[in-house]
Amino acid sequence: MKAIDLFCGCGGLSAGLRDAGFEILAGIDIEPHYIQTFTENFPDSLSICSDVSKTKSLELLESLNLKVGELDLLAGGPPCQGFSKNVPRAQRQLDSENNTLVKTFLEHCEAMLPKWILMENVAEMRNGFGKHYTDEIVERLTNAGYKVIHGVHNAADFGVPQRRRRAFFMARRDGALPKEPVATHSKIESHDLFSNSKSHITVWDAISDLRPLEHGEGTSPDTYITDPQNDYQRYMRNGCKSTFNHIAKKMNPIQYERITSLQPGQGIKNLPDHLRPKGGYSGAYGRLTEDMIMPTITRWVFHAGSGRWGHPRDYRLITIREAARLHGYKDCFIFKGSYTQQAGQLGNSVPPLLAKIMGEAFLTDC
Repeated sequence: MKAIDLFCGCGGLSAGLRDAGFEILAGIDIEPHYIQTFTENFPDSLSICSDVSKTKSLELLESLNLKVGELDLLAGGPPCQGFSKNVPRAQRQLDSENNTLVKTFLEHCEAMLPKWILMENVAEMRNGFGKHYTDEIVERLTNAGYKVIHGVHNAADFGVPQRRRRAFFMARRDGALPKEPVATHSKIESHDLFSNSKSHITVWDAISDLRPLEHGEGTSPDTYITDPQNDYQRYMRNGCKSTFNHIAKKMNPIQYERITSLQPGQGIKNLPDHLRPKGGYSGAYGRLTEDMIMPTITRWVFHAGSGRWGHPRDYRLITIREAARLHGYKDCFIFKGSYTQQAGQLGNSVPPLLAKIMGEAFLTDC
């Protein structure tokens, strides 16, 4: 099954679809350092650094030796900042450029007429602006001959060790209704003989086999120092002999002093008076605990004052590789660019494990 990934970013959605069994023909994104990472990890795919809104659908199909209606899956995650809850409500606008890229994605769907469609966005997009965009997506795809379903899913319920709620739209043009993906994990492991549900994966489940580091330490590539400790770690290694991007960011003296003054689970409100900043996020300078589910990873995962990114044992921030583990990227996936650029690529991407399950839902009846 052949797929094209619009707004591909570094390749999180593509990585999951590839694991589900799709051949990724092409990825398109406007950010050069995102495409650099995509190219590194998808050497057999066409990597296009371009504005998706200026990309000609039929020319893209022709370059891939495809005709209208022949593509199996068109996937994409149009930029979502216009819907995000991190943007003050007063600054959210119905027709902001970040929102209208959803319409750009629909235009490509209508022009290419793929057999299947998968679109991902922030959870707020589904109900935002009085469901304006949801209604338009369903109406336009229905008029183009598709059956459409949509819902909000938490990545933690699908085996990702992170609480991350995302909206997904799934459409089919063969007359069948897309199959709703079924959650595989829950807060408490089920003992029902007819249930396959497992307990949520914790922070320590995900990263306990990676090398301990001081801040400023680390090399890429690096060797493993232990065998995998559980099934999740075995899946993440996937036969890899080395880890990549496992480098601990060196903090400035005041940030390091703040982190070292805190215990796992503590954060900005627990800082001594002389170290406490005048303001900040509730999770700022927070340290993770081993038994918690990772909170939503953002592009600010490189900055101690922007979230709960503190390692549960070492006095440092989690590395890009640890964040990637907590996002569902396999260890052989290599992030390119500066540390800050890598953090942005990761935080803005779809968790590959979640994308894999969405892709498999299309393949169930094939």
